[in-house]
Amino acid sequence: MHRARTRIPHPLHTRAASALLAGLLAAPLSLTAAPAAAAPSPTAETAEAAVADERLTIDLSTDTGAFHGGASGSLYGLYGPGVPSANIIEGMGVRTVSSKGQDGAQHPGSDALEVVAPLADTTGGDIYIRATDYYRGFPYQWPGDTPEERLEGYMEVMETQLDQVAQLDPEYRERLVFEPFNEPEGNMFGTGEWSYDGTSWLDDPDDYFRAWDRAYEMAKEKVPGLRVAGPNTSVLYDQVKGFMEHTVEAGTVPDVITWHELSHPQNIRDSVARYRQWEEEVFAGTGHEGTALPVNVNEYAFNYHTSVPGQMVQWVSAIEESKIDAMIAFWNMNGNLSDSAVEANRANGQWWLFNSYSRMTGHTVEVAPPHPGENYTLQGVASLDPDRSRATALFGGSDGAARVEFTNVPEDVFGGAVHAWVREIPWTGQLGDSGPPRLLSEEALEVGDGTVAFDFGDALPGLKESSAYEVVLTPAGGDGPRDTPPNLWEGSFEAEDAEYTGGGYSLNGPEGSPDDVSKFYTSGGYNVGGLRTGSDGVLDFTVDVPEDGTYDLSVFANSLYLDDLVADQGPTNVFLRVDGGAEQELFLPLGYKWVVWDHARTAVELEKGEHTVSLAAQSLDGSGKTRGDAIIDRITLELPDPEAATAVYEAETAELDGAAPVYGGAAGDASGSGAVRVRHGESVTFWVHSERDAESLLDVRTLGGGTADVEVNGVPALRTGGSASSAAVALSGGINKVTVTGAEGAPLVDRIGVTPGGEELAAATYQAEDAQAAGEAHTVEPSLADGGAAVDGIGGDPGNGNTLTFDVEAPHAGTFAVRIRYANPATSPASHYNPNPMARRADVSVNGGEERPVLFPPSFHENNFWELTVPMELEEGANTIAFSSEEQPNFDGETYASDTWPDYLLRSPYAPVIDAVTVSEYTSGRLDRS
Repeated sequence: MHRARTRIPHPLHTRAASALLAGLLAAPLSLTAAPAAAAPSPTAETAEAAVADERLTIDLSTDTGAFHGGASGSLYGLYGPGVPSANIIEGMGVRTVSSKGQDGAQHPGSDALEVVAPLADTTGGDIYIRATDYYRGFPYQWPGDTPEERLEGYMEVMETQLDQVAQLDPEYRERLVFEPFNEPEGNMFGTGEWSYDGTSWLDDPDDYFRAWDRAYEMAKEKVPGLRVAGPNTSVLYDQVKGFMEHTVEAGTVPDVITWHELSHPQNIRDSVARYRQWEEEVFAGTGHEGTALPVNVNEYAFNYHTSVPGQMVQWVSAIEESKIDAMIAFWNMNGNLSDSAVEANRANGQWWLFNSYSRMTGHTVEVAPPHPGENYTLQGVASLDPDRSRATALFGGSDGAARVEFTNVPEDVFGGAVHAWVREIPWTGQLGDSGPPRLLSEEALEVGDGTVAFDFGDALPGLKESSAYEVVLTPAGGDGPRDTPPNLWEGSFEAEDAEYTGGGYSLNGPEGSPDDVSKFYTSGGYNVGGLRTGSDGVLDFTVDVPEDGTYDLSVFANSLYLDDLVADQGPTNVFLRVDGGAEQELFLPLGYKWVVWDHARTAVELEKGEHTVSLAAQSLDGSGKTRGDAIIDRITLELPDPEAATAVYEAETAELDGAAPVYGGAAGDASGSGAVRVRHGESVTFWVHSERDAESLLDVRTLGGGTADVEVNGVPALRTGGSASSAAVALSGGINKVTVTGAEGAPLVDRIGVTPGGEELAAATYQAEDAQAAGEAHTVEPSLADGGAAVDGIGGDPGNGNTLTFDVEAPHAGTFAVRIRYANPATSPASHYNPNPMARRADVSVNGGEERPVLFPPSFHENNFWELTVPMELEEGANTIAFSSEEQPNFDGETYASDTWPDYLLRSPYAPVIDAVTVSEYTSGRLDRS
């Protein structure tokens, strides 16, 4: 049966729905349920037959242009400094982000002039100021009783925004692009209630063209050199050609051409080709001949695509092939890079796809997919960098067997053999923290007739349509050690295939599919409800495992943070048991909407053979009961390989700044295929994952003489010396930036290894309820707080005096990792399809010094606790760490959003609920720089 339940809907982007549905397209993908255990490898005959139809060919003799990296953009991707973290922004290679006009009301956070520095300081990327998003609503609710009043009022808004831009330092001002209008054909110059005069510019463009010219001229006069983007239509209408003709005649040609592709990947290729033809025709004989304006498709992809590597790689392929910039659409939360980032510093599978994409160098090459022009099929993008002797391919989008073939492998670059890494980038949910791409194979391969091929479904596991895949080729190098795949076995088990007993069952779906891209991707297309307050339900999964061992178990689940049943406790608790015993209570994750997936992880002991893994709404003795309401997508089991306990990151596949790879010779004993020589000032950067905010052992292996300095998240951690150097370091949960920079001589950096755990670093935890609360800051008792208590009410009106101060001890002076365990339930009323959970800010001071603002992303409930690591400088002995807060003022430093927009909560005046702080040494490394 089907249980009716209230959801925050995720409708098709209504502003362009009628134009888009007709083009939504293409070869449907079959979303059948996954098997109850890992499928056996096909026979050689069936694999050969399958790859005959699924062959992706990468021709390394071709050059389709310099690698561009333009797909790494995001609409409303940044909330403010620290959300997401600098590591998340830089590691994703974010090039462009569009955000609301400063101090606007469209959404909480994401004010353009507050996010330009975080982007410019990390990647040198551009912020597009969506000036219209100063207003609330969609269509925009611009005030005025007459068309003239509305337009004049908006011109005043733009003038204020441009005056603010003019006050910025030049280094940030040059990173801004101004968008005077957004989707004008369905908005200000459309036919709706809030239109200029009820006339669409697609039918009669005169009013819009006059407004465009005024806005363009104002921008150029107020801020000379400021780039202006347009027309920013919801699709590339034929009328855009007329817009270009007008701007040539009026002298108001945009600096960047923008439109949206809320359709399908192939449409990117078709639209860009169509626009370029128009451009050539319009510019002929005008003085613009030969000009190819930058293009930014500043909204692309739907809910079904975002967060899913196998879907997004198809978009990336089309965007990179077209050599344009593009931004992933904003369907859900702002500040998470369009469903790429998790919390402040964590990453899902989509982020790792873009991390791999952003590390491509050199030039792209021709990729021939098995089904050119067909969406939801195997597609890819590839590059070759002869200077680095490296080729990289990213691909995905199909299920089962396939052959990926590199042809015309240049002997002068690689020699007669290559070293190949094959990795999977799995889907981990919109809110699911992910480790780095999983190694499937690492081996040296002979190049036969200029070709190297990889058979998935035969020598390698079959493709998963939700995963993307990466293949990296370098010269074969020496005979050093190779890395080990992280798991000995993996299995996935769908909730819709499990047996449910008890009341309240619901089979929910079908969810997202190529035929309904407005809905969210779900493994198998369906999910199961029933585990909720008052239920006696039990969901039994039958699993079959290959050997005895401790298995990592993940439950892909979701609870809507605003649901009435969830509001009481927050995370929904269920009781997990194996074969009717071995019970443990598990708390399932919250989400900003129904059907956005995260996973709760635990470990279970299993003997070889068949077992029943149960999720139950009541404990075995009846004393424990579920509180909340959860839906379940699937469970996964993984048997970790003990030999892979240390995560290895090879230097020759990392990011290089001035450094050069070395294969063979002095690097003959290196692991992988070689090493990287770093002279003074040259560096290698690694993006390292840590499951927790916790200590790990960092081992930096170098060859030859010389020394190098190692920084972890910008903090000096170690100076290498000899053949190997290691130190315990405090890693942040999620993504860590480890940089090895040449200091003396010219050492060869082979690799780094990261082993979680250890007790070498001094660390102490301080409970908030034991700290000094002042004013109205007070103790609360959320059930999931460490020790059962936390402190809320920090902040409020300006000068409120509601503070919390910890007395902490430091064994020596220096940088410490301060881990803040917090909850942030703040949310603003939903707007259109955006739920608007909010960040909170704490002003943190050490020993009474200058306050440092720290943003804490929403955790969706006051009983849902996360950790955020903040480096702090402490003195030896006694220190104080104080938390305060108040509403951040507008750009002018004097007015407040709460006064300008009294009907909307746009900036929280409160710090998060503080549970505890842990003060840990940052490193045990030798840091003598003399």
